[in-house]
Amino acid sequence: MRDLAFVGFLMAFLALGFQRPFIFVLAYAYVDIVAPQRLSYWMLNAVPVSLIVFGLAFLGWLIADDKKDVRVSFRQGVMLLLFMWCAYTTRTADFPIDAQGKWEWVWKALVFAMFLPLTLRTKLRIEALGLMMVLCASSIIITGGIKTLVSGGGYGVMQLLISDNSGLYEGSIISTVAICIIPLILWLANYGTIFPPDWRVKTFAYALIFACLLIPVGTQARTGLVCIGVLAVLMLRFVRYRFLYAGLAAALAVAAVPFLPASFTDRMATIGEYKADQSASTRVAVWAWTWKYVQQNPMGGGFEAYLQNKVKFDTVAAKGDGPNTQIEKQEITDKGRAYHSSYFEMLGEQGFLGLFLWLIIHFGGVVRMEIIQRIYRKRNREDEKWVVPLALALQNGQIIFMVGSAFVGIAFQPFVYMLIAMQIGLDTYLARRRKEAAFRPLIDGRTAPKLA
Repeated sequence: MRDLAFVGFLMAFLALGFQRPFIFVLAYAYVDIVAPQRLSYWMLNAVPVSLIVFGLAFLGWLIADDKKDVRVSFRQGVMLLLFMWCAYTTRTADFPIDAQGKWEWVWKALVFAMFLPLTLRTKLRIEALGLMMVLCASSIIITGGIKTLVSGGGYGVMQLLISDNSGLYEGSIISTVAICIIPLILWLANYGTIFPPDWRVKTFAYALIFACLLIPVGTQARTGLVCIGVLAVLMLRFVRYRFLYAGLAAALAVAAVPFLPASFTDRMATIGEYKADQSASTRVAVWAWTWKYVQQNPMGGGFEAYLQNKVKFDTVAAKGDGPNTQIEKQEITDKGRAYHSSYFEMLGEQGFLGLFLWLIIHFGGVVRMEIIQRIYRKRNREDEKWVVPLALALQNGQIIFMVGSAFVGIAFQPFVYMLIAMQIGLDTYLARRRKEAAFRPLIDGRTAPKLA
């Protein structure tokens, strides 16, 4: 019965999708973020759902969508170069079989990020994509927030919807994404039109933001705490009373400490001294290994090149109490440890060229959103008041990601590439609008002489 219901839903989805092809685009965003096939017992696991919906999105756009005002940006070209470079390094990878496994989902993330801006021709579509991204992530975040309130969470023990430790279901990744989307949530709550701002929308938005802030507590991911700090600093830029805001933020942080789980505060305390924590010590050692490796292999080792690393590092631990406390050093050897940093992930796997292209894509987004803000801050049109806040939200989300990604390997996380695609879509849409507004016909049709 469940399978028959699914088939019926699929047929209705296909019929509606080819009338409104952007529905396929939103469906792929949902599949890529939530990965519903992992929630299924049989049917969805038996078919390549992601690839099928991706094909439908492209086919629907090719057949039924209007393409007269399509624009291609510089960053889409850079993503194409990165795609080609990753394809090459996969063929020459140190571990070809393992590299192929990662390439099977990386290529879709890159291609979809290049394709998605072509479909974002209207403000409604841009908003719909942002709303879909927030709602998809919220299905995981709300679950994690509730579990944190009930049990307090725990490092490596809190399950988010399913028992999985990859994609957005991994603690550090969901912590980064949860804080990254807070600016976008605020924009939707104040400028959205699909769900017009009222007390219900804003109540849900603030509750969702609270759940986002709880995710780093529940997962006990130190990356999440760093991202919260970055968000607090970024919000200082445009608040009217900065000292009052900073004082209230500090007071709230201090007031929240007694309510936090002891395991959370203990783990956060290790941020200041990496040698006291084996996980942090391993990361530093892997980063040092990666730098030495890429000096000998400037083109990188392809996906999953970290599998060959072997690192040694020292940790320190305090034993005893009071005057009898002794600091003991211990040398640990480990191998095959992941990069735990997007920057070193790109450097080790794609070499200097791959890292350079990746930095252009991401830092280019920060620059372009800043340019848009400066252009539209000078304009005073009622129908453009939403532009600057959206550009700022996307810029802040990008900066939070860039800081958080320094401590977690999410260089090819599909969710972030959708954020980049949304930036590009906004940029090209506004450029087209400015061009149309600047166009003035040489002869006004109303006064032109009639030809016999």
